[in-house]
Amino acid sequence: IQKLCDRVASSTLLDDRRDAVRALKSLSKKYRLEVGIQAMEHLIHVLQTDRSDSEIIGYALDTLYNVISNDLEEEEQEENLPKQVDDLGSQFTEIFIKQQENVTLLLTLVEEFDFHVRWPGVKLLTSLLKQQGPQVQQIILVSPMGVSRLMDLLADSREVIRNDGVLLLQQLTKSNAAIQKIVAFENAFERLLDIITEEGNSDGGIVVEDCLLLLQNLLKNNNSNQNFFKEGSYIQRMKPWFEVGDDNCGWSAQKVTNLHLMLQLVRVLVSPTNPPGATTSCQKAMFHCGLLQQLCTILMATGVPADILTETINTVSEVIRGCQMNQDYFASVNAPSNPPRPAIVVLLMSMVNERQPFVLRCAVLYCFQCFLYKNQKGQGEIVSTLLPSTIDATGNSVSAGQLLCGGLFSTDSLSNWCAAVALAHALQENATLKEQLLRVQLATSIGNPPVSLLQQCTNILSQGSKVQTRVGLLMLLCTWLSNCSIAVTHFLHNPANVPFLTGQIAENLGEEEQLVQGLCALLLGISIYYNDNSLENYGKEKLKQLIEKRIGRENFIEKLGFISKHELYSRAAQKPQPSFSSPDHMMFDHEFTKLVKELEGVISKAIYKSSEEDKKEEEVKKTLEQHDNIVTHYKKVIREQDQELEELKQRINTLTSQNEQLQATVTQQVSQIQQHKDQYNLLKVQLGKDTQHHNSHSDTLQMNGIQMEEVSKLKEELEEWKNKHELLQGQLREKDSLMEKLKSSQLEMGTTEQSSQTSKAGGLEHNNELQKELEMLRSQIQLQSAEISKLQMENQKLQVMNTTADPALGDSGAAAARSSGLEGRLEQEIQELKNEVKALSEEKESLKQHLDSSSSTVAILQDEKSKLQREVAESKKEQDDLLVLLADQDQKLSALKITLKDLGVPVEDEDDIESGDQGDEDEDGDEEEED
Repeated sequence: IQKLCDRVASSTLLDDRRDAVRALKSLSKKYRLEVGIQAMEHLIHVLQTDRSDSEIIGYALDTLYNVISNDLEEEEQEENLPKQVDDLGSQFTEIFIKQQENVTLLLTLVEEFDFHVRWPGVKLLTSLLKQQGPQVQQIILVSPMGVSRLMDLLADSREVIRNDGVLLLQQLTKSNAAIQKIVAFENAFERLLDIITEEGNSDGGIVVEDCLLLLQNLLKNNNSNQNFFKEGSYIQRMKPWFEVGDDNCGWSAQKVTNLHLMLQLVRVLVSPTNPPGATTSCQKAMFHCGLLQQLCTILMATGVPADILTETINTVSEVIRGCQMNQDYFASVNAPSNPPRPAIVVLLMSMVNERQPFVLRCAVLYCFQCFLYKNQKGQGEIVSTLLPSTIDATGNSVSAGQLLCGGLFSTDSLSNWCAAVALAHALQENATLKEQLLRVQLATSIGNPPVSLLQQCTNILSQGSKVQTRVGLLMLLCTWLSNCSIAVTHFLHNPANVPFLTGQIAENLGEEEQLVQGLCALLLGISIYYNDNSLENYGKEKLKQLIEKRIGRENFIEKLGFISKHELYSRAAQKPQPSFSSPDHMMFDHEFTKLVKELEGVISKAIYKSSEEDKKEEEVKKTLEQHDNIVTHYKKVIREQDQELEELKQRINTLTSQNEQLQATVTQQVSQIQQHKDQYNLLKVQLGKDTQHHNSHSDTLQMNGIQMEEVSKLKEELEEWKNKHELLQGQLREKDSLMEKLKSSQLEMGTTEQSSQTSKAGGLEHNNELQKELEMLRSQIQLQSAEISKLQMENQKLQVMNTTADPALGDSGAAAARSSGLEGRLEQEIQELKNEVKALSEEKESLKQHLDSSSSTVAILQDEKSKLQREVAESKKEQDDLLVLLADQDQKLSALKITLKDLGVPVEDEDDIESGDQGDEDEDGDEEEED
């Protein structure tokens, strides 16, 4: 070895050095210590100076790997060597990494694509990490792009390098959160999941196992990476891992291992030790992508290996724990049996069956606990199956409650314990259900009256059953009585219970019984602390005196402390999942340890408190309860107001959006109106030019056609005005008839003339009102006259344009252009006329309203007949003026007709008849006035 080292150090020819390194490689496995001591420095020098030759670099890396690595060949592994071997590898690693440049050099060599350099480099780096992990991790972390360069190994097309790269990253990411984050953000999740998919998911080989172990390293206890995994939608890609067929027999050991790791990876994401928010978001994602449904399918499938089934139950437990949506789904899952049974019932049947494996029974208990955790709805459903009103009398189906009761009173102590803990979880932090459970009655034997569940539990306690059974029942009773005064009263109502508890606590028993004594002390303490003093013989003070006489306060507190000092208590307090090495160690439940921590101190204080302090405390409690009620009330009010505010905000948003839409519409319409105005002005200008150059014959012919249409429209408008005219005349006739009635009433009431003079002042006011109304009528008629004159002017314009018409034809193209312009202009003017007619119709409506008010005034005047002589005369005068105005309107209408006839427009006979009738009506009106 010394000669070879000299050749490596002194030879000038590369071939000589290469041969020497090859020889050292062959000796390095057998003479590891000697080669390591003498050749390491020379080999590192070769790596630094001979990088151009990949062959010698490969030999050097292989030699260093053989020296540093503890993976010896089987024939060299003897029983007395392992410890010495471990020390040797660790010492050589320490020598190698003392110079940090050596590790940096190795990272550079790993970048080389040459297989003979890259592969031994990866193996050597992995071995260094195994020997001195934290130190090598720190060197790689501070080296520029160190982690990124190693991530490139996953993209290598050569499977052997890629697979060894996964092993390298496993060692690199162990217990180093900073490196874990860098690896995750270098797209490790995507690459690893791709490899798992390529290899066939759970059916893949050991490569899948290595990838899953690396994923666990990246995600376990790393909240940042867990969040990144969820946000990157990688949870959805886990669903295909758990697709199992109908026939699940004959699974390979590798598939079982892979599935086991896959289930553990799911549990890492929803572990109860993670932050609650992160766990909840992962649980929801697993439900929405169908992962929970897939796990429940495995749960209910046949032929699944027992260890996979157990781990699946544990996984489902943590996926549903504390998540209402997932708990509700799990409650709806049915086993594929005939008839279908709820999955919960099927699992509970396994839990209370002593022939089932212990680990499986623990998993079912954990699943049941997780189903009820923060799930008041689920707790209510379980307890309701025990209540008399809901028990199935036919006995066709077994309920969860019946199974729990069966397990509670079976001969198997493990079933007793599991059923007691499961029932305690159904009551956890739910005072309503604690009270309801007091109603449960059990039939003990034929002919005997039923016994309450509470009484049956205390009966079994007093019978001196196994320690495990008694511990389970005492935990159930402590949970049941805590924070429930009614349950305490029921418990104390049985005169045998308190003597039994004091007797158990007072005795000096062995170590096994100390646990029972501590729990009895806790139960008695709860009976004091939550006592409402409703039972005279068992009030707080009486029980304290009893403890003082029979046990002694110090002795009582000491026995109470036995619980928290017990080794099994400490184990159970660590995590929610019940994990026991053997059934004998199954004593405490995790949730119960929380209850003990909460009550141990307050019970100790309660034992030493005086009655006055108790009274003060009760008063404080009552005040706090009142305060809580007030706070609850205001919270409710605030919640309602928040809802109202939300609704109002939504309405405001809706109205705002509608307003914006309307504003946009209005703006659009304004712009359109402006465009039409501009077009109208342009048409007016064009029309002026067209009237100056009216030599085009076809244009004038077109104009004649348009004028004829215009004339027909004018005729229609005239008809409308006639109708309005008739309406006005009808209203005047009604007024005349009223005047006649007033006249006749005046003649009849001549005798009351003197009294009428006294009320003339009031009549004058009414007269003034009538005058105002008549003035308004007059102004309306004047407006109508102005409109008629405007129509006459329009007619004259048309007549002038008609006279300029020539029957000869001209250029057709120009005529069409001009006619379209004129047509648009005439349409515009016709539209204006229509708008004016509409305005007049509105004025007519207002005129009607004025006439109605005038009629009401006349009705009032009927009661004051004697005062109306002067008013009648003046009204008659006003009526004459109105008739004159109407006669003027008739003349104007007649003139318009004549004009239309002159234009060659035929006037229908009905118009003449109507005008004749109108004339007759006018004459009749005149005759009546003369009479």
